[in-house]
Amino acid sequence: MTRRYAIVALALILIAIVPFRAAEPIPDKLSDESFWKMVTTFSEEDGYFRFENFLSNELGFQYVIPALKEITKPGGVYMGVGPEQNFTYIAALEPKIAFITDIRRQNLLELMMYKAFFELSSDRADFLSRLFARKRPAGLNPESTPEELFASFHELKRDPLLFRKNLDELKDLLVKQRKFGLTEQDLSNIEYVYSVFTQAGTDLDYQIGGGGFGGGLSPTYMDLMTMNDGQGTNRSFLGSEENYRMVRNMEMKNLIVPLVGDFGGPKALRAVSEYLKDHDATVTAFYLSNVEQYLFQDNAWRRFYGNVAALPMDSSSQFIRSVNGGNVRGQFRGGFGMRFQSLLSPMMDIVKAFQDGNIHYYGDVINMSHP
Repeated sequence: MTRRYAIVALALILIAIVPFRAAEPIPDKLSDESFWKMVTTFSEEDGYFRFENFLSNELGFQYVIPALKEITKPGGVYMGVGPEQNFTYIAALEPKIAFITDIRRQNLLELMMYKAFFELSSDRADFLSRLFARKRPAGLNPESTPEELFASFHELKRDPLLFRKNLDELKDLLVKQRKFGLTEQDLSNIEYVYSVFTQAGTDLDYQIGGGGFGGGLSPTYMDLMTMNDGQGTNRSFLGSEENYRMVRNMEMKNLIVPLVGDFGGPKALRAVSEYLKDHDATVTAFYLSNVEQYLFQDNAWRRFYGNVAALPMDSSSQFIRSVNGGNVRGQFRGGFGMRFQSLLSPMMDIVKAFQDGNIHYYGDVINMSHP
């Protein structure tokens, strides 16, 4: 037997005796240790953004959900940026796991605050009571509409004793029970975020904390949660008990993972990509807000699309982006129309255009998007 045939024969023998190991699927639940390890090892250093972004200012972000649900299927992977709007997309898309990556550590800490309040609150009314430190009004039940919920809380005053009690329970859950390695500075920052929520109540908007464009154009928390998808269905995570329970269940299983990372950075998105490949998982949707606008301004867009190209995706995987100057399709309290329009585009199309050298400006990706 020649040396060449001997090598081939040996290879065939090794294939026969070494069993093929399929990729482990994404687990149904992450342990507290695994969750926190993922948060810490995937994250990058704290970065800077000019606004605090306590909540979204995109009134029409639900409008793309009907199309998303037609294009995609449940059980994939959701990726996003920013705070609470992600919960609404998660409730709609029903992913197996979600990663929310933002350049600011404060966003991660806000999401940890949300995580604690989801876990501590059995229903939407309890959740709002904790989130805004208002005593739960009588008469609310699982069938209460979002309008009824927010109308009941809107005129209530902040309860300082409830604020302190909720904060203590939050710290007990995250630090003592879950044993997440939050520092004293982290806990102080969570208290700051929580104080902003409770001081503003349901009137919290994007401008609070220096994040506005002036003129009272930002929708409030109440406005965002009582909006619908343009077809008459309120798909917000507080739009129904079913939506709320879906997100709460994922939080209790540690399947909504907040990360600190620059979209054009070297670590966070690449770490998510490796994890997904190791678990044979595919990105369903990636909510970008209007981050690309800033990436093009800072000449970081090439690094971002390079990071995206490493993500496992298929022809149904969608970008969700928000564009300033969207058409006015709705009204919210105060009489102002929407400033932002939400758009979709297939992720693979954007990656191919980038690799083919057909993306040069922010307008190029906008022109490849549709409502």
